Amino acid sequence: MTKLHYAWIILFMSFAGVLGAQGVRLSFGAFVEPWQQAFGVGRDSISLVSAVSFIVYGVTVPIFGKLTDRFGVTRVFAFSVLFTGLCTIAVGFTSDLWELALVYGVAASIGFGGASGVVATVAVTRWFAAKRGLAYGILEAGFGAGQMIIAPASLLLIHSIGWERTSVYMGLMLIVLCPVLLAFYRSKPSEKGMLPLGGVQAEEPAPSRLEPAKKASTLHILKLRSFWLLFIPFFICGYTTTGLMDTHLIAYCRGAGYSTALTGTAVSVLAAFNIVGCLLSGKIADRWNPAMILTVLYLIRAATLPILFLTFDPVWLLVFSILFGLVDFATVAPTTLLTADLFQTNSLGLVLGLLTLGHQFGSALGAYFPGWLYTQTGNYTLPFLTAAILLVFASLLNLMFPQAVTKKSDLPC
Repeated sequence: MTKLHYAWIILFMSFAGVLGAQGVRLSFGAFVEPWQQAFGVGRDSISLVSAVSFIVYGVTVPIFGKLTDRFGVTRVFAFSVLFTGLCTIAVGFTSDLWELALVYGVAASIGFGGASGVVATVAVTRWFAAKRGLAYGILEAGFGAGQMIIAPASLLLIHSIGWERTSVYMGLMLIVLCPVLLAFYRSKPSEKGMLPLGGVQAEEPAPSRLEPAKKASTLHILKLRSFWLLFIPFFICGYTTTGLMDTHLIAYCRGAGYSTALTGTAVSVLAAFNIVGCLLSGKIADRWNPAMILTVLYLIRAATLPILFLTFDPVWLLVFSILFGLVDFATVAPTTLLTADLFQTNSLGLVLGLLTLGHQFGSALGAYFPGWLYTQTGNYTLPFLTAAILLVFASLLNLMFPQAVTKKSDLPC
């Protein structure tokens, strides 16, 4: 009987940490209406808190990426989960919008940055020399699992016990997770006296399908055309997923007259198929051109959005949840695989952090701008239509990517 490689334990712990911390973050939409009522503000004000959160999260991720490259994943990841839990508990005791903006928008969002998929990806990259695309897909499925479990649970708990106690319970869950991570998580195979899955030496970057990449400075990275072909679509990805959908989908459903049960079901279905999409894209990215996979994913995502403003039938809401879920976080594994091929382990934390920064700025804009448009127009038609157009543009950019990355002048030197 073949012994289970410890890389799979690392992947499971990464999955659990992302599920917990990012599941809490992706539950923001469940709190939008309760916070509006509690603080006596409009949806644009709550959307602004979300936008601040995305910006803080995005700015801190590259910092945590560099800290991870220097100090290792275990301490950064585990203590960020702990800090996020404490801040989430504190959210339950806020009594004014400015307090919410400070505690959730700033403090908790710093914790989200350290307990992010970027930090966990560094460990997964070091532990997996083989089956890396699949591992990325499973890790990203942690986001979908968190959304599937924690967001609907939050919606039901808020309805039954109030948003304050719900926030406290979510924070306690994260605090319990911290010592488990400290006990089992390891930053790299050498800490266990092992080789990564696939047998490549732990201190050596895995072979690239492009060219071996040397350590690059931030300035050099920002000059690369291939980096911007990754960055801009990922910015649009953030605008249309964690920005627009995770902030506004629940509020849209409630405004359209859907019941709490149906809204929770729609979110759960979306998250469940999100997991399926992540696993499929990670598996496929190991075999096919990741850039072409991204082209298809962004086009499908664009095609799903008109469903929301062309019909208000509950059946079509579930159809949307299935289709959008399949292509929601599925873009991350191909994007991460392309990034790992270009930059390897030497600068991977930094580069993934910069890409995530772009994703979060897109998320911030996708959280605030649709909320502002809703305040002006009273509906979400224009926000959904704008998002569909941006996704078509992202798809076209990825058609340029295969030629860009094979040019030696675009690689770090």
